[in-house]
Amino acid sequence: MKQEISRFIRGDMLLIYEKDDRGMVGFTLVPAESESLLTKKECAAAPLVELYVRGDLLPADYAAGNTMCGSASTFSLIFEKQYTDGDGIVTCFRDGSGTKEVTHTLVFSEKLRAVECFTEIRNTGDGMFTLEMISSGNIGGLTPYDPGEAPDTMEITTATSAWSAEGAMVTETVEQLCLETSWAIQGYRVKRIGQRGSLPIRNHFPFMAVHDRKRNVTWAVQLEAPASWQIEARRKDYGLAVTGGIADFDSGHWSKDLYPGQTFRTPSMYFTAVSGDAEKASQRLLDIHEKNRPKTLSLPPVMFNEYCTTWGEPSYGNLKEIVGALKGKGMEYLVIDAGWYKDGENPWHRTGGDWIPSDELFPQGIKAAADMIRDAGTVPGIWFESETCGSESRMHDREDMLLKRNGYVIDTGTRRFLDMRKKEVNDYLDERVIGQLKRYGFGYIKNDYNESIGTGVDGAESLGEGLRLSVESSKEFFRRIRKEVPGIIMENCASGGHRLEPSLMSLFDMASFSDAHECVTIPVIAANLHRLILPMQSQIWAVIRKDDSIRRIYYSLISTFLGAMCLSGDVTDLSAEQWAAIDRAVGFYRDSRHIIAHGDSRVVQSGVTSYSDLKGWQTVVRDNGEEELVTVHVFGGEVPQKIDVVTGAGDILDHICMDGSSFRFSEGVLTVYPGSVFEAAAFRIRKSLI
Repeated sequence: MKQEISRFIRGDMLLIYEKDDRGMVGFTLVPAESESLLTKKECAAAPLVELYVRGDLLPADYAAGNTMCGSASTFSLIFEKQYTDGDGIVTCFRDGSGTKEVTHTLVFSEKLRAVECFTEIRNTGDGMFTLEMISSGNIGGLTPYDPGEAPDTMEITTATSAWSAEGAMVTETVEQLCLETSWAIQGYRVKRIGQRGSLPIRNHFPFMAVHDRKRNVTWAVQLEAPASWQIEARRKDYGLAVTGGIADFDSGHWSKDLYPGQTFRTPSMYFTAVSGDAEKASQRLLDIHEKNRPKTLSLPPVMFNEYCTTWGEPSYGNLKEIVGALKGKGMEYLVIDAGWYKDGENPWHRTGGDWIPSDELFPQGIKAAADMIRDAGTVPGIWFESETCGSESRMHDREDMLLKRNGYVIDTGTRRFLDMRKKEVNDYLDERVIGQLKRYGFGYIKNDYNESIGTGVDGAESLGEGLRLSVESSKEFFRRIRKEVPGIIMENCASGGHRLEPSLMSLFDMASFSDAHECVTIPVIAANLHRLILPMQSQIWAVIRKDDSIRRIYYSLISTFLGAMCLSGDVTDLSAEQWAAIDRAVGFYRDSRHIIAHGDSRVVQSGVTSYSDLKGWQTVVRDNGEEELVTVHVFGGEVPQKIDVVTGAGDILDHICMDGSSFRFSEGVLTVYPGSVFEAAAFRIRKSLI
């Protein structure tokens, strides 16, 4: 049996803390409007904090190897008190031996539709102990609207990710995931997602949603996860729990020694609950990103990156041609991408790390190129891969500056990794990266990262802790860039979208959404990311080629209406007709980007099953309460006779629609009649205030 110990209203959510017969305290949250549907759930409380200390009794019920939850240390925690502290709800525990104090803090801020959770553990004993797992957050008792198991009721949504294929949502039922209870109500069932290494958005985003289909209520979580992480849905009795945090010793070779008086704080985990589906829940979690993002930019920019023009061989000469072609086109930033430091015949990815501008490519010095860009009315930007070095660089042989695992330099073939924890490394980067930004007047840095460290590194009590400290040191370097170069715009890139997680996104103005430079899948990936990062921070490629049709140009450019517009390609060889189409799209974008900057999104995809053989269609409605930006993309296969988009009733203020296509707008339903495969349309709608 469980008894309620407290309840709180935070925004439109009800938080309930309960204590069971074992003394375990857990919590759940629900939409406040659903309070009348709650019932007595026949399950134990999912402990508010899960931890595992080296030497613990292993969890029983066939859990060992699947989860480190349910340990003796978890069950040794004794609830002491709970109190509010400003916007926080603090729940305090101690263990029976008097060696540990644990606090779980839940924070709510006005105008947010989510709450933040984190855990702190303090060594109050006389000796050291070693943590091998500690949760950032744990929500249990799902679904709280049914006293029993609730068969055929719940489904779990995760967001998958791979290079150039980020953010696809996958929904599976609890039954498909083998998360039903056993006949004897024993034996842990576990579904775990996560990754090991320094590319946190591999395989999955740190996101999970649980949907009660019968009551149409969804719980969603997102985890701060700059390095190895895990989220697991877990069940033993009738209550489903979702737990997340740093990848534990089993999954990420992580352990942390805590000496007397020391405290460790976990990364934050964010929770929300809403009447609606996973799509609606995902929009609520993005409030956290809006709260935490840098406010250097108020609107997503229009910019140009020359990578898909020069393919890693920028020079003063070709930049002069690019600047000339872009004059008067309203580009706010122009980024010199990889290769400006090239040495001889070696490619750009083998020569990074020394960061010495090439005399051959820039005989007048790279400052002359930056000055030329700025004189044209555009802010100059430059690419670095600050944390790595290429196989042909001088830095490659400076093993004292590089990360090691088990005594060996970590070598991925073309890249090694700088040990960002070391003062001499930071001094070097202060001179070679921050120093050049200052000396040459760059107002934009694209910070790329194109490999993963892997499981971990030497220099700490475990490989996983070494990795965590290394990545935290990288984050501190990024903070220093912003401090040392006031007003600089910073882009987060990691082979495109491999670092799109909350803690890193809070340090950067924008992120490269993907390395899908010219793929027809760009609008699909960009739409997927509307559920996971802010469109304001999602920089999307539109690579224009000299042989592109007008239809193809609009297809590419309307894709960027799903985020921040980044042009590239054959801009020095385009016709007047092609430029007219670009100018039209850029003008439409400028008039619409205030909608991109703030609002909620609704994504509908039909028939989209394969990236390699893309078929079907997609619509995205971006709604800021007063206006809507609607994009429609038709893919391959059979051209649909019509596509209906539900919008707010009002007036169409502007639109782009290809010749051969048509549309009708009546009583809030926009109907598009496509004329061809691989075409796009866009509409800006003023909503009726009645």
